Amino acid sequence: MRNHASLLAAFLCLFLCTARPGHAETKIWSFGVLQVRNALLTAEYWNPILRYVSAKSGVTLELAVVSNASEHTAKIGDGSYDFAFTNHIFKPRNAAAGYRVIARTREAPIRGEIVVPFDSPVKSIKDLAGKEVGFPSAASFVAYAVSFDALVRQGIRVTPVFGGNQEGIMVQLKVGRVPAASVNSQIIKEFAAREHFLYRVIWQSKEYQNFPVVAHPRVPAKTAAAVTRALAAMADDPEGLRILQSAANVVGQKPPLGFLASSNKEYRNQWDFFRTTVVPELKK
Repeated sequence: MRNHASLLAAFLCLFLCTARPGHAETKIWSFGVLQVRNALLTAEYWNPILRYVSAKSGVTLELAVVSNASEHTAKIGDGSYDFAFTNHIFKPRNAAAGYRVIARTREAPIRGEIVVPFDSPVKSIKDLAGKEVGFPSAASFVAYAVSFDALVRQGIRVTPVFGGNQEGIMVQLKVGRVPAASVNSQIIKEFAAREHFLYRVIWQSKEYQNFPVVAHPRVPAKTAAAVTRALAAMADDPEGLRILQSAANVVGQKPPLGFLASSNKEYRNQWDFFRTTVVPELKK
């Protein structure tokens, strides 16, 4: 009986110890990434960064991606992600989700570009009238909304062909399935360097700030601030810089590397675009 009582007491002690708040399971916060590259490159780039930020901030982040930009924008609209690396929060239909910008990359601003192979006979976007033009997805910002708005403003009718993501349509351009493609200026540079692809820019938009890191309203301010601090300090920490350089090598990204604290104010022109676009469906 004494042995039985001792075992029962030990069990109760173990239960009470593990039930204390300090032993609760670690909360995992989702970090949705707009997949502009293929799934393997996206994981190789982001997983080491998220592991570093999780360790430094005490906020456990887990990479979350879907197969295409349309699914991603639906996830943003539903508020499915706690954090995200995306510019799809600026779409009118996603405004109600209430995501806020907390950081951005140190990279230069991006442009929407319409590009052709270097030896293409196409000289200007007017030459594309009546032709097929590749786009990553109807959910893309600079690579669809901005460039398509420009085509409509100039009265140039084209037949859209969608590639699923940025690099998907770039591959189609490279192998000659489409005569021209609308792309993100940064992503095409990285793709061209990796794939030894020569191209020409026949149209480009004004500059827009590069992708932001955003947080959903349910994320406490202290939690979001911890993630921002870890991201912003990453390039100044030898370990963090090594991880950033390794990730950059995976995709062919050029310096400056790392992140800066940011806010909605730096992205005002992206909201303004949707307010002033001449394409009715983009206002929705």
